[in-house]
Amino acid sequence: QVQLVESGGGLVQAGGSLKLSCAASGRFVSTYPMAWFRQTPGKEREFVATVSSSTTSKYYADFAKGRFTISRDNAKNTVTVELQMDSLKSGDTAVYYCATSPAPRTTQDLMAGNVDYWGQGAQVTVSS
Repeated sequence: QVQLVESGGGLVQAGGSLKLSCAASGRFVSTYPMAWFRQTPGKEREFVATVSSSTTSKYYADFAKGRFTISRDNAKNTVTVELQMDSLKSGDTAVYYCATSPAPRTTQDLMAGNVDYWGQGAQVTVSS
């Protein structure tokens, strides 16, 4: 079983930065692609960024390009995935979720919303 635990959410002023972290544990989790999604009330959950198991492939939503950076650190049964968010805007206010699916699912699958495991979410609030 895979467990995802997010941390690092909070309140930040517009233009500021925040880093989210996700601790992913479970057998073979180091072979899984990882992603971040976000959701605001009344809206569907939307893709933010994803990274392959080898870290060689990274993809971002258009709104995240140039401002957000995804990274991961693999250990045998634990993976840490971070989302560095810079130049934050009020529109970035949302609950951010860590997500993954077992191989052979890919980063493209995660981008399409084919997610098997979700974290509990971390609230990010950007004040204007």
